[in-house]
Amino acid sequence: MKQITKSYIDDFMNNRPELEYLRQPIIEAVKLIVKMKKENKVLLCGNGGSAADCEHIAGELLKSFALKRKLDQNLYDKLKDQYGEEGEFIADNLQQGVKAIPLTSFCAYNTAFLNDCNEKMLFAQLVNALGIEGDVLIGISTSGNSKNVVYACKLAKVLGIKVIALTGESGGILKNYADVLINVPSNVVYKIQEYHLPIYHVICLCVESELFDM
Repeated sequence: MKQITKSYIDDFMNNRPELEYLRQPIIEAVKLIVKMKKENKVLLCGNGGSAADCEHIAGELLKSFALKRKLDQNLYDKLKDQYGEEGEFIADNLQQGVKAIPLTSFCAYNTAFLNDCNEKMLFAQLVNALGIEGDVLIGISTSGNSKNVVYACKLAKVLGIKVIALTGESGGILKNYADVLINVPSNVVYKIQEYHLPIYHVICLCVESELFDM
């Protein structure tokens, strides 16, 4: 891990000493994402406020977060060769990204599945259709017991997909299926959510630092 990445984590822990026990799980979460192969991706699932967190995390991964992510030089050259000045314009305004899919975003699918199928399998079906070995699934549940998140994580384990679980203090059922458990020190829903946001921000910051800070 780069020194600058370590400094981000140190700063985070200095500002939130009550989360020091989560230092290593946060580091492990970063490593899981960074080690993904080119064909792999991050999948995310959660309900309510946690569904909004899924969208937020994906947004930070898909484009620049705190650093300028210059386009891969090979792609830059191809665009310039193919389209000349316009290709250079396109290349100058694109950024590298980490593949991320919030499973909460499929409005037509989600409404159809909830109407026609067992609602507890909502996210598991998407993991089944989209997930491949080597992917990472981030399951967010304040209780750790959300059935549709739990079933998605159970399936992920069978498919060879690593699981990062963001939960409240107990970890709930999800702790049994998480490769990395990030269980924040509260059992109050809104307080758990308030802890989750800065945690996934520092994870995204560190992932970006490792992959794009040349």
